[in-house]
Order: sequence, then C-alpha cells, then structure tokens
Amino acid sequence: MHYEYLLLMMDTDVEIDDTCKFSVSPRPIRSQNIVNRLCQREIFSCRKPGTHFHVAREFYQNVFPNFTIINVEKPPCFLRKFSPNGQHFIAFSSDQTSIEIYDYKGPSAAADLVQSCKGEYIGNKSDKESDYIRSKVFERFFKLSYIVNVAATGEQLNRECSLFTDDGNYVIVGSASYIPEELRPNFHDVYSNNESVTPNPRSPLEDYSLHLVDLTVGRLCDSKKFKIDKIFLSHNQGLYLYKDTLAVLSVQHQTIHIFKIINCKFIEVRTIGRFCYEDDNYFISSITPRCLYNQSRPFRENAINSLKHRLLVFLFRRAKHISDKTNDPYELRKFYQYFDQFKALRMWKMQLLDEDHLLIKYASEDVVTLKASEPNSQSSFFVLYNMVTTEVLAVYENTSEELLRLFENFCDLFRNAKRHSESQFTCSPSNNIYARVIQQRFKQTIVSARFGGPTEATKRLLAQLPISSQSYSSSPYLDLSLFSYDDKWVSVMERPKACGEHPIRFYARDSGLLKFRIYAGVLGKSAPPAARRLVAFTFHPTDPFAISVQRTNAEYVVNFHIRNV
Repeated sequence: MHYEYLLLMMDTDVEIDDTCKFSVSPRPIRSQNIVNRLCQREIFSCRKPGTHFHVAREFYQNVFPNFTIINVEKPPCFLRKFSPNGQHFIAFSSDQTSIEIYDYKGPSAAADLVQSCKGEYIGNKSDKESDYIRSKVFERFFKLSYIVNVAATGEQLNRECSLFTDDGNYVIVGSASYIPEELRPNFHDVYSNNESVTPNPRSPLEDYSLHLVDLTVGRLCDSKKFKIDKIFLSHNQGLYLYKDTLAVLSVQHQTIHIFKIINCKFIEVRTIGRFCYEDDNYFISSITPRCLYNQSRPFRENAINSLKHRLLVFLFRRAKHISDKTNDPYELRKFYQYFDQFKALRMWKMQLLDEDHLLIKYASEDVVTLKASEPNSQSSFFVLYNMVTTEVLAVYENTSEELLRLFENFCDLFRNAKRHSESQFTCSPSNNIYARVIQQRFKQTIVSARFGGPTEATKRLLAQLPISSQSYSSSPYLDLSLFSYDDKWVSVMERPKACGEHPIRFYARDSGLLKFRIYAGVLGKSAPPAARRLVAFTFHPTDPFAISVQRTNAEYVVNFHIRNV
C-alpha cells in the first residue's frame, strides 16, 4: 500500500484526495458561564450521592482572586493566618509580645477602591492612585479589634506557632525566652529523669509558655509555663491540638503533657513518659519507704521508664512471636543484639491521631538534639500508642512499606483534615487522584535518582510523619480537582516556598482554560544574587482572597490577591 502511494506521488498527472476519513473530535468543554452552572445545579443538583460539596466547590472556578496589589502598606506587625471560620485574622506585634486580632470584612471590601484598575495587578509604578490604593487596602479588608499582651517580660512569641480551636473562637500561641548564662539551672532541673537528653549549643534550653487567647473578646484566658525545657514551637512541631485535647512534647524531659481545654483553661489530665497512668507516682511512693523516696532522684533510677518499657516489651513480644511461628530464633537474637540501641531511642516528634491515640516518632539522641546533619536519613521508629489503655499497638521503622501504604491510602486521618467543617477539606493523595499522581511522580524520581531506590523513597515520604497540626490549607483554590498549578511555587502545605520570576498560573481542571494568575514578590525588581527569596502564602479558608509575604534577607513585601470584576 505504501509502495502504491509512492508511485502515485511520483506521477504528477494524478490528483490525490488527501482528505482524511477519520478525525479526532475536540473534547467538549463544559459551559464556563456561571448562570448556566447555576441552572444546572438547580435542575440536577448533585448527580451522585455525597457529591454535593464538590458540586458547590465547582463555582470557585468562576469566582477567583484575579487581581494582585503589590507591596501593600501594613501596620508594623507579622501577619500570621485566618481562623478556621475565616472571621478573624491574627498577627504578631513587631516586638513579638502581643497578638493583634483583626476582623475580616469580606472579599469585596475593597471593590470600590480597585474598580477603575485595569489589568491583573498594581505593580511598582509610583503614581497617586496606586499609592493611595496600597495605603488604604489593608484597612479596607481588616479592622483591628484587639491587641492582647500575652508574653511576659523577656519572652518573645514564636511567629510560626498558632493553633485554633474548632469553633475559631480561641487561639493557642507559644512564647520562649533564653536562659541567661549567669543563671545556670540546677542539674536536676535539666535532667529530671533518666531519659532526659543532654543539651547542646544547637539545641539550647529555654523557658516556654503556652497562652490561650479568646478572639471574640480579646482576652488572655490562661497560660501554662514549662521551665528549663526544649519544645519545638516552629510550625507547631511540638504541639498538637485535636478538638479540645492538646498534646505538648517536652524533648528535653522526654515527656508528653496532655491537656484538656475546659472553660477557657488548660487542664492537665495526664503526663506520659516516666509514668503512663495518672496514679503511678502515688503508687510508687506508697510502696517505697518515705526516707528512700525523698532521697532518690528520678535521674538516677535504674528502672526503664514506663513508656520506654512498653515499647521494649512490644518489640520483644513481636520478635518472640515471629521466632516461635517460624521456629527460628533469628528475630529474637536480633532484638537482643539491638537492645541497647532501642533503649537509647528518644522521642523526637508526635501527633494526636484522635483523642486516645498518639503517633510518636523515636530517633537517636543526636537526631533529637539536632546534632545530626541529615536527620531524615537516619534510622527512626514510629510508635502507635493508646493513652487510655497505655498500650503500644504498633511499631514501624521509617523504611516500612506497610506504614507508607497506610499513609498513602488514609492520608486524611493523619492530617485530621475535616476537623473544622465537613465542607472544608484539603486535597490529599488519599482523596484526590491528581495529588496521588504528584506523590507517585515524586516517589519515582527518588527511586530512579542516583543513590536512590525504593527504600530511600519510603524514607523520604515517611519523613512527613508525624504531621504538624493545622499545617494544611483548606482553600478551594488549592484543590487539585478544581485547579491545576505548579506545586513547586505554592501548595496546600503552609510552608514558605521559593519565589519564582513569573506569576503562578491556575488552570481550570475540567476545561484546561487559564483562570487567573497570582503575582508573588515584587515585579521588575531583581533580588541580589546571594539572596534567597522565599514567599509564604496565606489563603482565606473559603473566600477569593490570599496574602503572600515575600522575604528577601530581612526585607518583607506583602501582596494582596483579591477578586476584581
């Protein structure tokens, strides 16, 4: 057939009809008109049961933040984030001792201010109208309601630490103060038990305080102090709030404090570490002669503390069960071989899976005290612990394929994504096929990389666990089922990203059409070659409004991304 066609091509007298009988018809694009979509929803509602939230969220493809105001003038403060209900916005004062509580006025608060603006952004040009908009737009969107002084003298609030209660009426913030070298703490205050770690210059001891603030009336309700301790406040790593249960990990004293928030107060319900039950200390003191009990120091105890003992018992029973089942003593011998390494493990991170279960990450002391240069490449263990029954339910190594499979398939249970509202949820590999594809692509990149492989990929993915509390955005504009964007520049995880030279493009997932652009940073202004440009995004939970803060060395630039019709 190809030979005949070639002869025909060589014969100039023959006319060839090159019309193709078959053609690929273009994929039909759904109507993007919001009126048509409203009619469709009115007639058909949701076509499948349980999809009404997704049908409602599709309208965000018609209403989006399509206008950027660059270099907004703001009060002298550090912007933090919105409350879960979106009604309040908190910021830290410039001296990091107070919380500034703002009322959010809605996405159209500055509509009259920018109605005459053309294009997609107000850039760096200095004219009267642009300067006026930059100076007034912050007060249009936010009204200062309260300034609450929370940090005591000498303490500073951590700008990356805040936890909101489910109703959005309260916020927990943390502050810390360095211990002066001339006031060296007592030895037994540093080493309160035989699991306490040795401090070093990379992980210095500090005095910490947690504060509970009522956003509705601007009042400091309660504070809880932790003297001579090490708690990782940044990005809420050492704190976790699940409903009204607050868990605090003391790395220095290897203790987990569990609080309940009741009547605007921190009520300590249990302390996990040296003891697991609330009455363990009373029981020990009742069976020990008083003279010996008063003279003894927990640091000098030869006994293994309760939580570590439960971990070792679980590992022993598992090894013995495998050895008995296979009639091979290898697993039991391996347990005895690595017993000292297991005993030397220390708690590094933790999170609440629900009100009764903790996921605790154990690692070597060098990793926990920040001595190790690459902590995520070191061996570590994940322990699932029931606080009520004081049982260790499971132990996984950071190379466990079983734990990785659980994490991929039930990611929302680790993130606690629906704690505030059923309609506010984040896309994750377990509920979104596009997020799953991104994760699998990342996994394959590590597998095929030099010095990579399946084990290294498992380590890198499990390094995300335990997940810090309230570290994912529920904004529909970051939902990968609605919009397609480059997650290199912005993602649902609220962490600073590298700042690109070009705007971030958001495409509608169903049509592939470009919907809007977000301009982060300062347009037309190049950073110094040695400067590292980072940008942090804060999206409103539901409205077409976002804030981006670009940091270049010590300079901060704030941009507002709003809806403009």
